[in-house]
Formats: sequence, structure tokens, C-alpha cells
Amino acid sequence: MPDSLDLGEPPAPTKPEAYRVLARKYRPQTFKELIGQDAMVRTLGNAIARDRIAHAFLMTGVRGVGKTSTARLIAKALNCIGPDGQGGPTIDPCGVCEPCVAIAEGRHIDVVEMDAASHTSVDDARQIIDASRYASVSARFKIYIIDEVHMLSKNAFNALLKTLEEPPPHVKFLFATTEVNKVPVTVLSRCQRFDLRRISAERLAEHFAWVCAQEHVAAEADALMLIARAAEGSARDGLSILDQAIAHAGLEGGAVAAAAVRDMLGLSDRGAVRDLLGAVLAGDAATALAALRRQYDHGVDPASVLRSLLETVHRVTLAKVGAADAAQPAEERAALDGWSSALSFPALHRLWQLLLKGHDEVARAALPIEAAEMALLRAIHASTMPDPGELARRIASGAMPAPAPAPAAPAPEPARSSAPAEFAALVALLEDKGAHAIAAQLSNSARVVRYAPPEMVLSSARPLSADMVRDLSDACKTATGQPWRVTMSDEPGAPTLREAAKAAEDAERQAVWDSPMVQAARAAFPDAVLENWSKKRSAM
Repeated sequence: MPDSLDLGEPPAPTKPEAYRVLARKYRPQTFKELIGQDAMVRTLGNAIARDRIAHAFLMTGVRGVGKTSTARLIAKALNCIGPDGQGGPTIDPCGVCEPCVAIAEGRHIDVVEMDAASHTSVDDARQIIDASRYASVSARFKIYIIDEVHMLSKNAFNALLKTLEEPPPHVKFLFATTEVNKVPVTVLSRCQRFDLRRISAERLAEHFAWVCAQEHVAAEADALMLIARAAEGSARDGLSILDQAIAHAGLEGGAVAAAAVRDMLGLSDRGAVRDLLGAVLAGDAATALAALRRQYDHGVDPASVLRSLLETVHRVTLAKVGAADAAQPAEERAALDGWSSALSFPALHRLWQLLLKGHDEVARAALPIEAAEMALLRAIHASTMPDPGELARRIASGAMPAPAPAPAAPAPEPARSSAPAEFAALVALLEDKGAHAIAAQLSNSARVVRYAPPEMVLSSARPLSADMVRDLSDACKTATGQPWRVTMSDEPGAPTLREAAKAAEDAERQAVWDSPMVQAARAAFPDAVLENWSKKRSAM
């Protein structure tokens, strides 16, 4: 028997570490691990080396390109003290000193991260202003990281302006936003701005291959390229898709396959897209519609099919100008070279416009697959039509007869105007057609400057309204059956019809008064007055 017994409690079983998604597990911890942002890293490195560190930085870009990660890396670079505790700011933080470890774990008391989406008020800005007056507790700089800074209210931005322009020497501000256009210009002018670029699909595919190697997961190169393209330049989106693809591959050591990724993302197979485009270019409607239906039955969205067709047409155009991607598979490169040599630039541009219009229609259509079919039929119909330049060359070379000239149209007979030749006759016609008010106003007020049916220029003894001119044009059109143009002028014009009639009456009265018979009567009766007369009696 042993001399003594160990009666202590057995050690507790170790708790397995919770799974961390790839996007968090492989978040960049150094600037060397930050992919696709070489220009920004070079600028920051030079600024730190020359001790020209700005007091405020603004990182902007699309989602998942490393804005918040860059802000944390800057915080580590400014506060790193090195493994021996004697280091200064550096573009290569050690990652092992207490400030680096605390910042990486998000627990450093002098590095404050704030989400502006949930801290939008001026009171939140006031807290930052009040706390920034005090020196840092243990770090070299007190750093405020404000994510999605464009979500701050207008009052909060205004409250920060003074502190942001002249902060204490121990304070640095790091802002991150996806919508820099919503940040006031007064804030932008006080910050050093870095526009983080979208990461290219090739760089993302290389990064995903490295991640798969670290995770001991096999993956096809085509599958990683599909994931990289679906990520649209975002490393975080791509890692999330890769995480899903690894889970989709199964537990039996299955590799991440391109076909599985297409099924998972609802993407079109490239070979199927090439076959579909070939049918469209050949004008084979039945084959094209059948190929579209097969992809739709496999779960591919019609808009995704048209988008793949647009990408293929774009690659064909790039191949035609000599800018093709050298990393394309041999089969795809051969197809693109064949189409680029057979299609002219006008045909490619026309096909692009038709497919782009079809994509927009499918995106908002109540019946997407039917809209996609109609878009393909429209493109097929256009593919069988020669472009205008080719058609002109065929006619010039004699390969196609020139179209026969269209028979000359018979010369139209001059329209017979039914308008009266005299202005007085027009007024009488308007009276007969029932336009009594207009006829009376013309007789009493209108002075004719020029009368040339169907046009007339009038002046008026009394002002005429614009409505009167319009009504007169309409009445003349109704009475004569043709449109009239009536305009007003300041010229004096002829007397009105009423004035002309009055002048004629006065002249006739005077002629009767001066006739011999009336003069004899006046001599016999000196006080006689001419009350009435008649031309017939005065002529006797």
C-alpha cells in the first residue's frame, strides 16, 4: 500500500473552445495580413516612421474590406511598446505586449470602440468630449474608434467639431464608415481619409486557399474563384460563404467542389452559360429557351442567368480588344476567342444593351422566368440582323441588291380655301354660324392690319384679351373648316366695320343734302331738316 493517499478532487474536464467563424478567426492581426490595401499601409508606415501621425483618421469603403480591422491595427501600432516594453509606435506591432494583447481582445481601457448606430445622440458625443480631456491610463494614446460614424446625428457631429479640430495631444480619433457621402464636409476636412479598395477576386481566391490550408480543408480552385466573385470584393462576405461551403462539403473529408458551390449560391454553370450564349448568337430560339428552362429547373435565378450572360459578353469584348484574362480555362478561352473574331463591336454593344435591359426587366418583373425568355427572344431576333455598317458594305460590294426606291407620292393638290376673301364677309359668316358675340366685337372694335386667309393681323380700338384671340381662332376654324392664325399688332389698321358703315352713312347723307332737289326745298323752307332719305328718291 502506498504510504499516503491523494484525496484531492479530480481535475475538471477542459471545456472545448467555442467555434469561431472564419471571418472572426482570420481577422488581420498585423498590417501584413491586411490584403488589398497596400497603398494605405505604405502611407501609414511612412507617417509613423517620420512621426507625422494625424490626430484623426477616416476609413471608408464597402463592407468587409477591413475598415474596423484597420482602425484596431492603427491603435495597436500607436500604442505598442514591444516585447521588452521599450518600443515606440511602429507599423509592425509585436502582438505580444500588454497593449497589443489587450487591444486585440477588446479590453484595453484607453481604446474605446463605439458603434455610432446605437450611440447617435449629442449626449454620447459630449461623453467623448469630457473623457478626452483626461490623460490615458496606461497607453501612449487614448484612442476612440467610432464605427459607422455617418449614423451620428447632426448635433453630435457639431458637438465633436471643436475637439476634432484641436484635440489634446494624447487623443486620436479613428472613424469608419461605408457611406462617406453622409459625413459632413466639416468633419471630412478635419480627418486624414483613406479609401479602402475592393479586393480583387484573384487576391481573395489566394486568401481563401490559404485559409483552407490552415483549416486542413481541400477545395477546388474553381470553387474558390466562384466564392471570390460572389463576395464582390469583400473579404468578410467571402469568408462567410467559404464557411458555408465547407459545412456543405460534408464530414467525410469531402472537398469544396465548384458544382456544390454553384448549387449553394444558385449560380449558373459556366459551360451551360456558354451553350446558352451560343444558341442566342446562332438564332436558335428553341435550344436557347430549353437551356434557360433547364437552369431554372436546377434552381438558378433567371436574373442570375442574364447576369452570367452579361459577364460572358463583357469577357468576349475584352478578348476582342486584347485584354482577356490569362487565367481562364482553355475551353472558355477558345470559345471567347471564336466569338470575338466572329462578332463586330456594334453587334457586341447591341447584345450588351439588350441583355442589360432584359436583366433590369427580370429584376422587377412579376413573372421573372417569362421576362427572361422574352429578353432572350429579343436578343435572338437582333442577332440575326446585320448592323448598319455591314449592311452598307454588302450593298456597296454587290452582295446584296440595293433596295428599290419607294414610288414617289403624288403631289398633294393645293387645298381649296373656303375662307371669305373679305374681312366683312368673314364677320357675316361668323354671325351666320352663331358666333354672335365674336362677330359683334369684330365689327365694333377690330381694325384690320392685314387680312390673308387663313391669317389675319388685327389691332383694336379697345384692348382684346388673350382669350378673345384664342376664341376667335377657334370660331374661324369652326366656320371655315381650316385652322386660322390670328395675331395682334400695334399698327393703326383700317377703320372698324362699324366706323366704315358710319362714314358711308354720313357721306350718303351729305350727298342727299347737297342734291339740287334738296337745295331747292331748303331755299323755299330755310328751317327744313333732313329726317330721312332714300337713294331711290334722292336720285329722282
